[in-house]
Amino acid sequence: MKTIKILSLLTFVGITFMACSSDDDTPEEINEEETITTMTITLVPDGGGTNITLQSQDLDGDGPNAPVVTVSGDLTANTTYGGSVVFLNETESPAEDITEEVEEEDEEHQVLYIASGNISSITYDDADGDGNPVGLEFTLVTGDAGDATLSATLRHEPNKPNDGTLDGAGGETDFTESFSLTIVN
Repeated sequence: MKTIKILSLLTFVGITFMACSSDDDTPEEINEEETITTMTITLVPDGGGTNITLQSQDLDGDGPNAPVVTVSGDLTANTTYGGSVVFLNETESPAEDITEEVEEEDEEHQVLYIASGNISSITYDDADGDGNPVGLEFTLVTGDAGDATLSATLRHEPNKPNDGTLDGAGGETDFTESFSLTIVN
């Protein structure tokens, strides 16, 4: 009887030690979500003219203050604009350029642009290593004079390729803002 008890105890101790052992001594890398306080979109008209800046700045992040959203001027009707976007973390000094991380991890990011009103088209001018759009560089074409809305959303780990919609892209939103625009003759 003592032999059975001893064997049972040794079996229990052996199973306990095996359950606690780890074959993987390398800790899993955690990719912390970046803090983005500011998104700045710059639109440069083909052929010259005034650059237009769209900016959303939320220096207190999830704090009580709403983001400050600005548009530096009106867009011109029936004009092609070269666009670029920059993301910053201004809680640090100097500000951290999150755009560099998006470029380095381009297969894991996409800026989605959703337009309504008198914006004729938006096309991507950059791609990741697999040939899928990233959206740090783009072309925007205005239509006739009127009102428009441009929404820009940075998605982390979107489905690629996708249909260009937020639902189709999936992933997690790192930053989003909507801008009300006026298009003039």
